[in-house]
Amino acid sequence: MEQDWQPFDGYALDEADGPVVLSVPHAGRDYPLPLRAALRVPLTALRPLEDRHADTLALAAQKGEAMLVQRRARAWIDLNRAEHERDPGIDTGADRHASPHPSAKLRGGLGLVPRRVPGVGEIWGRRFDGEEIAARILQDYRPYHAALAAALKRARARYGIAILLDLHSMPPLGRGFPRIVFGDRFGRSAATRFVHCLETVTARAGIASALNSPYAGGHILDRHAHVAGGFHAIQVEIDRSLYLDSALDQPGEGLTAMAALLRTMIDSLTDEALAPGDDRFAALAAE
Repeated sequence: MEQDWQPFDGYALDEADGPVVLSVPHAGRDYPLPLRAALRVPLTALRPLEDRHADTLALAAQKGEAMLVQRRARAWIDLNRAEHERDPGIDTGADRHASPHPSAKLRGGLGLVPRRVPGVGEIWGRRFDGEEIAARILQDYRPYHAALAAALKRARARYGIAILLDLHSMPPLGRGFPRIVFGDRFGRSAATRFVHCLETVTARAGIASALNSPYAGGHILDRHAHVAGGFHAIQVEIDRSLYLDSALDQPGEGLTAMAALLRTMIDSLTDEALAPGDDRFAALAAE
């Protein structure tokens, strides 16, 4: 690994404006040589794992908020999985006892290091040595989570509350299905009033949304949310056809409108967070 390599890009981390912190963990397009050398499929087959250009969308909406964007591709390591969700099918260091009841994602090949891609199948030509995966955790996984935790703590210290907006994209679900899905771990990761803010913004834009179905959020929300302590976290899944071209590959004509909608979401959350409310004062009292 390069000596000066940083696995993520950080924006306004030290002098952020507002209680909202943005996270873009799956838009990375950096595919290291060891990853490419281990593939049994073309590199383009990994594209479905990417939240394609979710970083471009977030950057178009971000103003002064703290934001982290992962550089490494999700196929290298998935920030939205817990460290113990290591797949023994491809990882010699996986401890089967660490996950005696593996999640559906892990069983389906979408663990800390994805083993397969839906519609493609198995993607690796070999198993990885446990030390390889341990190095990825140390160099590319933990720094992101540490920086994200620090950004949330700074927001909480300054504003009495912090709201993580974890940004993802999803393939079109089809006619009659939602085009934006909010996840709050079934009410565990954020106060209801913040979710209602996002639902209201989306409804006013005429875009159908859903809550926790089919995406309720993952490890990032579980790890960084602590509602009683003033840390809220919401996952946002955005239909890629809303901001990409017809091939769902490059930024499209809808990018400007979706960036404006995301900006409105951020502003709405900020206004709600900074209004006098029980959550904020309870968090301050806990100091």
